Amino acid sequence: MALSKKPVTGMKDILPEEMQIRDYVQNVIKETYRSFGFTPIETPCMENIANLTSKQGGENEKLIFKVLKRGEKLNLETAEKEEDVVDFGMRYDLTVPLVRFYSNNSNQLPSPFKALQMGNVWRADRPQRGRYRQFMQCDIDILGEPSNLAEIELILATTTTLGKIGFKNFEIRINERRILKAMAAYSGFPEESYDLVFIILDKMDKIGLDGVAEELKKEGFAEEAVDKYLSLFEKAEGTENGLVTLCDTLIEAGFLEEEVKQNLTEIIDSVEATKAADFKMVFDPTLVRGMGYYTGTIFEIAMPEFGGSCGGGGRYDKMVGRFTGNDVPACGFSIGFERIILLLLESGFKIPGQAVKKAYLIEKGYPADKLQEVIAQAQKERSEGTQVLVVRMNKNKKFQKEKLTAEGYEEFVEFFNR
Repeated sequence: MALSKKPVTGMKDILPEEMQIRDYVQNVIKETYRSFGFTPIETPCMENIANLTSKQGGENEKLIFKVLKRGEKLNLETAEKEEDVVDFGMRYDLTVPLVRFYSNNSNQLPSPFKALQMGNVWRADRPQRGRYRQFMQCDIDILGEPSNLAEIELILATTTTLGKIGFKNFEIRINERRILKAMAAYSGFPEESYDLVFIILDKMDKIGLDGVAEELKKEGFAEEAVDKYLSLFEKAEGTENGLVTLCDTLIEAGFLEEEVKQNLTEIIDSVEATKAADFKMVFDPTLVRGMGYYTGTIFEIAMPEFGGSCGGGGRYDKMVGRFTGNDVPACGFSIGFERIILLLLESGFKIPGQAVKKAYLIEKGYPADKLQEVIAQAQKERSEGTQVLVVRMNKNKKFQKEKLTAEGYEEFVEFFNR
């Protein structure tokens, strides 16, 4: 049987043109995040299956690539349940591995600890345009900082990075999990139904306010509760400062602490006053973020010009405690690396300040002594900052040059055996 040339379903080969852009973007991300004091770390691609199925990863826990036990530990004949054959899983994000890493190494780390991670993650998702089963994530997290300084630094670092890559006119949508819960409580939804309410609310951008109302009623929620709930969104949208209007309503009714409003206002005002990129902060009471581990502020990068979001994050103060028994304040932001690369490729992005790319084409049969001179000349140009490719000249030289031009080579020097 012939071997397959294609990568496995949901994964892809990366061609040189895209790889150059990926390398450039990764370098911009790393340099910018380092300037904000974030420290690069690395975690393994696999985690213990118990860590990945601890009810903290939301829907992603249904998409884990599970790893079979190995050698004598794998006994299919006596296996009765999944735990008998599976012990590891491929990581589906970088947050769970980070928290395990921090829990294991916190005595050797500064406090607060500002972590930078870039690496592949795996999800057994349904492949579609721009969505793969293996993809790069880029996360920054601050552990050990209880104040909103963490959110401010994360948002500024991320938006500064996006600005350096060339994005503008985007939005950082922001909300608070405590506001979401207060709105549900104010409306009269039972606490055990909050997650279902939020799942339906998360569809707001697709089905609209009327669609959310219809789905909530289909689930059996009282019409009075649904109407009261939706009136909160209408009230927030109908005023100049929706955050203040909504929070004041919830505070006066005794469902929200004043500190939540103050905290979110400080984050928005501080970022707007000190931002280095062209974007705006937008309070969005419909923003949910699906991960089960968020406890406070949540945020998302929205790009209206391109349609959709390309990253997000939030505060997850209870997650470290699942490993150590002691809660540690934590907050993170993840850039949608693959989405950004797709947008750059579709827009015809050219890497700024790229070194001149020159190709030396050497005729076959070129004498060895002369070849040494050519290579020495290439080495000299490389030392001066020029990117020089030394290759043999093909029979179809025109086609060879077309391919090299497509890869960004601007100048050709030909060497003939004469």
